[in-house]
Amino acid sequence: MLGYVSTTFRSGFACFVGRPNVGKSTLMNALVGGKVAITSSRPQTTRHAVRGILHRPDGQLVVVDTPGLHRPRTLLGERLNDVVRTTWSEVDVIGFCLPADAPLGPGDRFIAGELAALGRRRPVVAVVTKTDLVEPASVVGQLLAVQALGAEVGLQFEEIVPVSAVADDQLDLLADLLVARLPEGPPLYADGQLTDEPDQVLVAELVREAALEGVRDELPHSLAVTVDEMSRDDDRGLVVIHATVHVERDSQKPIVLGAGGARLKAAGTAARRQIEVLLGARVYLDLHVSVLKDWQRNPKQLRRLGF
Repeated sequence: MLGYVSTTFRSGFACFVGRPNVGKSTLMNALVGGKVAITSSRPQTTRHAVRGILHRPDGQLVVVDTPGLHRPRTLLGERLNDVVRTTWSEVDVIGFCLPADAPLGPGDRFIAGELAALGRRRPVVAVVTKTDLVEPASVVGQLLAVQALGAEVGLQFEEIVPVSAVADDQLDLLADLLVARLPEGPPLYADGQLTDEPDQVLVAELVREAALEGVRDELPHSLAVTVDEMSRDDDRGLVVIHATVHVERDSQKPIVLGAGGARLKAAGTAARRQIEVLLGARVYLDLHVSVLKDWQRNPKQLRRLGF
């Protein structure tokens, strides 16, 4: 682990990039010590750049979690890829995430090639994630494979570090490596602040996370959530939230609702618990389901949903 004997304070931005479902959001949450990005086993859960803030005596690291870079099939997919490329062009250091529990594939190679094209303008740290899911020998093999991938595409990694967000393994080392590559400067955010995401955005994401549970494979990409109204009811000591879960087709609505509305009710209960932790207050959550025809391909609807 890197040691710090200097009083120099560093602050800046790092982003985690990688193909979908390599554990970027889970890693960011673990690194900053709080839930600022939703997680799911479904690919492409992250849909915008989410910032989490790590506070240390020697620096402040703003970690930007990005959507998984992928081959887009919709206008939404194209815009998510644009978010990724815009983000990594603006940060101070890039964490390229590759999972320990799956062989490297074309998606990893494609991203590595794009990062190589940046040249030395952005230092890249390779992060082998999910090491808790495999044996140590497999981790060693993946580290060698990542090293070979970099050599193949002409991408020089600053470091290659294996980590586990779930087991809290080597997260301090990863933070050291990222902070060491930030410029000198004062803190960018107030002490203790975990994210700069507005509460309404975080609430919408928590509802979407809960709604993703148990739905069919083809449905997750069709789900979007908007918070229509959010206010405090001081008389009842509640935060009152009205939100809408949007789908693309009429046939998807009953899937989200479930038999007799049971699935939506369960999603609302799960989301409400998370939102109460986020807001530090009791919450009344009212959910509805709406059909926005083919919203992933409709520029007007994408704008309405914030993409």
